[in-house]
Amino acid sequence: MPQTAILIPARYASTRYPGKPLAELRGATGRPKTLIQRSWEAACQVCGVAAVHVTTDDGRIADAATRFGAQVIMTSATCRNGTERCAEAMAHLPGTPDIVVNLQGDAPLTPPHFVEALIGAMRGAGAPAVATPVLETTGAHLARLQEDRRQGRVGGTTAVADRLGRALYFSKEIVPFTGAAYRADEITPVLHHVGVYAYTPEALRLYRAAEPGPLEGLEGLEQLRFLETGIPVACVPVDGGGRAFWELNNPSDIPVIEEALKAQGIA
Repeated sequence: MPQTAILIPARYASTRYPGKPLAELRGATGRPKTLIQRSWEAACQVCGVAAVHVTTDDGRIADAATRFGAQVIMTSATCRNGTERCAEAMAHLPGTPDIVVNLQGDAPLTPPHFVEALIGAMRGAGAPAVATPVLETTGAHLARLQEDRRQGRVGGTTAVADRLGRALYFSKEIVPFTGAAYRADEITPVLHHVGVYAYTPEALRLYRAAEPGPLEGLEGLEQLRFLETGIPVACVPVDGGGRAFWELNNPSDIPVIEEALKAQGIA
C-alpha cells in the first residue's frame, strides 16, 4: 500500500487575515480550539495515513501545535504558498511518501471521506500526479458564494473541469457564470473547490522548480501554477452528504463555521 503523509501548511502573516491559524472556534461543547488544532484533528481522522504534520515558519503556530500534540516541521519564510511549503517540508519527512496530501489549515469542516476519496484517486494505474476535490453546490451554497462577492469578500474558490474530470480553471470569482435562479436544495453547475491537494513527490518537485505564472499572480491561487506549467490536475467529485462545508477566509466566516461545528456535533 502506498504511504501517504498529510501536511498542514500554516502561516501567521496572512494578508487578508493575519494570525488566522490561531483564531479560536467554538464547537458543540462551547470549548474554544484554534483553527490549526481543528484542522489537525480533522486530518487525524483520515484512514490509511502514515503521518500528519503541521508545517509552518512561525514559532507561535509551532508552539501552539506542539501543545496540542502535533508533530511540527519548520520551513523557511520564503515559501510563497502552501504547496511550496509542502515541497520544502517533504525533505524533512522520515522517508519519502508515495503521496503527499496538503490539507490547508483553514478548512476544519473537511470530512475525512473527502481526503480518503482524494487518496484513492492517486492510487492505481493511470493515477494523476495532482488531484483535488470538488463539491457540487446547492442553490443555498451558491447563494453564500454570491453574497460574499456582493460584499466584496474573497470567499470560496470555484473550479471548471473538462469531460474527463481534468481542471480547466480555478477562480475566486464564481465560474461558470449562470444567470439562473435555483431552489435552496437544487444542484447547480458551479463546483466549489475544496482546499485539499494530493501530489506525487515528483509533482511537488516540479512545482517548486517552476516560477509562478500570470494567472497564479492575478487570482492568488497556487494550484494554477500546475495548469500554467502544463501539469494536469484531476478534479475528484466528493459528496457533502448534506453536511455544511465552508473555509475560514474572513473573520465573518467564524460564526458560519461555529454553527456547522455545533450542528455536526464536533467538539
